[in-house]
Amino acid sequence: MAMEHDLLYQSMINQCRSELTENGYTELRTAEAVDEAVKQQGTTLFMVNSVCGCAGGIARPAAVYSQNYPKRPDHFVTVFAGQDKEATAMARMLFGEDHIPSSPSFVLMKDGQAVAELPRHQIEGHDPVSVVTSLQGYFEDYCEEL
Repeated sequence: MAMEHDLLYQSMINQCRSELTENGYTELRTAEAVDEAVKQQGTTLFMVNSVCGCAGGIARPAAVYSQNYPKRPDHFVTVFAGQDKEATAMARMLFGEDHIPSSPSFVLMKDGQAVAELPRHQIEGHDPVSVVTSLQGYFEDYCEEL
C-alpha cells in the first residue's frame, strides 16, 4: 500500500512540475541553479510551486496565462517548495529580508533584486484572473515589451 501511495504522489509531483516546464518555465532544482538564475540580467519571475489546491487551481494556471502580455519578464523560473528544499531555501534567501516564505507565491526580480511579490494570501481564495491581473501589473511596472 505504501508503495502505491509513493508512486501516486510522485506522479502528482511530476504533473505539478510539468504544468510549468511545458509552458516556458525553467525548473531550478539546486541552490546553484537558483544562484545562476538570480544573476541573469533583466527581469525574472520566480514561481514557488507546491502541491496544494491553490497552486493547482489558481497559481499554476495564472503563471502560464500571465505570459500572454506584451510586457513580460525576460526569464520565467520555478522552484518547488517541499520537494527541492535547497533550491527553495536559496530562492527565499535571495528574495530578501522582508520576504515571508509562502507557497505558492511569485517574486519578480530585476537585475538580481526582488521588486514585487505576490504571496500565498493574495493567491489562495482568489480566482486565476485576479492573480494574472496582479502579475501583469508588476510586468507593466518593471518589464519591457518583448
